[in-house]
Amino acid sequence: MMMRPARLAVGVVSAGRVGSVLGAALSRAGHNVVAASGLSAASVRRADQLLPGVPLLPPDQVASQADLVLLALPDDALPGMVRGLIATDSLKPGQIVVHTSGAHGVGVLDPAAALGALPLALHPVMTFTGRSEDLERLAACSIGITAAEGDEAAWNVGEALAMEMGTEPVRVPESSRALYHAALAHGANHLMTLVADCADLLREGGIADAERLVAPLLSAALDNVLRHGDRALTGPVARGDAGTVRAHLEVLAQRAPDVAPCYAALAKRTVARASQAGLLGEATAKELTELLDEGPDSP
Repeated sequence: MMMRPARLAVGVVSAGRVGSVLGAALSRAGHNVVAASGLSAASVRRADQLLPGVPLLPPDQVASQADLVLLALPDDALPGMVRGLIATDSLKPGQIVVHTSGAHGVGVLDPAAALGALPLALHPVMTFTGRSEDLERLAACSIGITAAEGDEAAWNVGEALAMEMGTEPVRVPESSRALYHAALAHGANHLMTLVADCADLLREGGIADAERLVAPLLSAALDNVLRHGDRALTGPVARGDAGTVRAHLEVLAQRAPDVAPCYAALAKRTVARASQAGLLGEATAKELTELLDEGPDSP
């Protein structure tokens, strides 16, 4: 049975892109955001837009008056903030202490748990702009939840909070947290790098409106792989066109030597996946792998 949190006093540390939006989502769900922290002009502006009327206070004062302490901080800043809040006696038994880091599970909140707080990791699987439209985008995203192993009540609280914010909760075991975050970063962050490189190459070739040109192609490729997996693989590697791959390696070595190693690495990984999916024969896969290992000048 889902445990629905009562109306909570929420403290947001800090009012960055994630914290301000999740604070607004919790407010929309009926909770009371009592304070937030934020010093930069951008944080002040976001708080004014998304958390109107919420006072901006130092983190210790935010935490001390909250039932739910939302720590929306960079990965590396999180452990120090937890230690600092404990050192200032800002955390207390019975609080729900939530962080939004994808890289950390609940272990980073062990000092708070030792005080009697309920620790949760709630990581929204989306990118944030810190603007009001993010609230609507939450409805299409999931939140990776991690609670203490065996504490079903804590898992239920995390799921209820996620659903109140309009998202779909997904349980992520503590032992899988690093792999979970690596997978998301590999997909989302490297996809951005890949697309930006693609557009730059087109502009280098004198092609205007590069993003407009590739948008339908890339959107279709993403949709196809999400629907069909490796069966959706297309292109010269999946077809076994070694001559085309050699030509790609040659032109990239000449015109974009910084991109060439990335192309070769991804093409080699594509060979492996196409082989496993039965799209490439053993001899063709071997030929392509040798070409990608040795470069376009190989015999």
